[in-house]
Amino acid sequence: MKIFSFILPLLLLVPAATSGAGKPNIILIMTDDQGWGDVGYNGHPRLKTPHLDQMHREGVTFTRFYAGAAMCSPTRGSCYTGRNPYRFGITFAMKGMLEPTEVPITTVLKKEGYTTGHFGKWHLGTLSKEKGDQKRWGTFAKEPVRYYCPPWERDVDVSFVTESKVPTWDPLIDPGPLKKKAKKNDPKPGNAYGNDYFSGPGQKVTENTKGDDSRVVMDRAIPFIQNAAKDETPFFAAVWFHTPHSPVVGGPKYRAMYQDQPEPAQHYYACLTAMDEQIGRLRAELKSLGIAENTMVWFCSDNGPARQGPPRHVGTAKHLKGYKLSINEGGIRVPGLLVWPAKVKEARTVSAPCFTSDYFPTILAALEVPLPSDRVYDGVSLLPFVTGEQTERKKPLGFLNKDGKESALMEQRHKFISRAKGDELYDIIKDDGETKNLIADKPEVAKRMEAELAKWKAGVMKELKQVP
Repeated sequence: MKIFSFILPLLLLVPAATSGAGKPNIILIMTDDQGWGDVGYNGHPRLKTPHLDQMHREGVTFTRFYAGAAMCSPTRGSCYTGRNPYRFGITFAMKGMLEPTEVPITTVLKKEGYTTGHFGKWHLGTLSKEKGDQKRWGTFAKEPVRYYCPPWERDVDVSFVTESKVPTWDPLIDPGPLKKKAKKNDPKPGNAYGNDYFSGPGQKVTENTKGDDSRVVMDRAIPFIQNAAKDETPFFAAVWFHTPHSPVVGGPKYRAMYQDQPEPAQHYYACLTAMDEQIGRLRAELKSLGIAENTMVWFCSDNGPARQGPPRHVGTAKHLKGYKLSINEGGIRVPGLLVWPAKVKEARTVSAPCFTSDYFPTILAALEVPLPSDRVYDGVSLLPFVTGEQTERKKPLGFLNKDGKESALMEQRHKFISRAKGDELYDIIKDDGETKNLIADKPEVAKRMEAELAKWKAGVMKELKQVP
């Protein structure tokens, strides 16, 4: 890893468990394939998400929050680095890893005295060097040793992670085919699913893995937080739920809440409500421990909803165009929330575009630690937006898709998309459904943004070529 140095600030070492001052605790919650419309506070007519709705009423709601990419692994890489994932080779699911040349947020926070944990989905490299150990494909399957990159080798102290997806109920057990018409070679229900929970090198966890997967994940995250609070140590916890990624399976208790809905919707809504319940459990525990005041709790999804049609995929981006894998709004705009009572005393809405690459610089800014100067960062600190000091974003958001064949640049008002079939320009403030292409109407804006996008993309792709 490249050696970098920081100018460390003199901070008051006030115990985190007893005061709202001092270093904030940090929790990054992420769901998997949850659409912008898959929350109650965004107007879903049936889905029950009371705890997310409460976060919306109490904290910061980012109405234009974006995943760093249109799919899982790349977005997750942006969270840990503050950089576009193409810069270090994560261009698709199970393709690339969190390279040792990167500076993960966990490495920075460890230097600041934090304890670190990651719970749930990892998806930033293989967790074992064995072939055929997981439901792998892509580079993970071809070169499991080359892409061996578990969190415990990226300055994560406590891990409870899977390499990729698992069923949302009984996560280690295959639910069998979820389609109406089963095929001859479909997996049999009741067998091992093929992905495992790991807590360390070769350490697979099988106990307490029945029932709701979000509860299974939270059962590991909460003891980590309790121990940090007991030791009066600031902590970082990534809690990355698998919900509502396929295989979508809802538990009986939660399905009963939606018995008036078709079977696919029962399962989809059930697993999301079960996940929401765990967020409420987490927040209640933070209050019980006396550390809620100075704990940042962030929430988002890793991309938009999966395209409707596959088993039990009924997620929605509402009026937004596109699904997961698309750099249209529906594929990248996701629910975005922050609760941090020490800094956010009342509900606030941020309408400027923000995304997951902003987590890294925001956290460092909160600690008054400068960004490493030896690399390009795509994110910015969101603290001025969180405090209300700033309302418009100056630095644009860049997106790459389909191995770089599609790209987009997002400004405060306009979004420029470059595709082989033709360029597109939208006024996202007036037309977030991307219904009217303004290329012909605003040629000067289009020309300027096209040039800026090309320059940004060239810089990203230059770094990509240097990845081993």
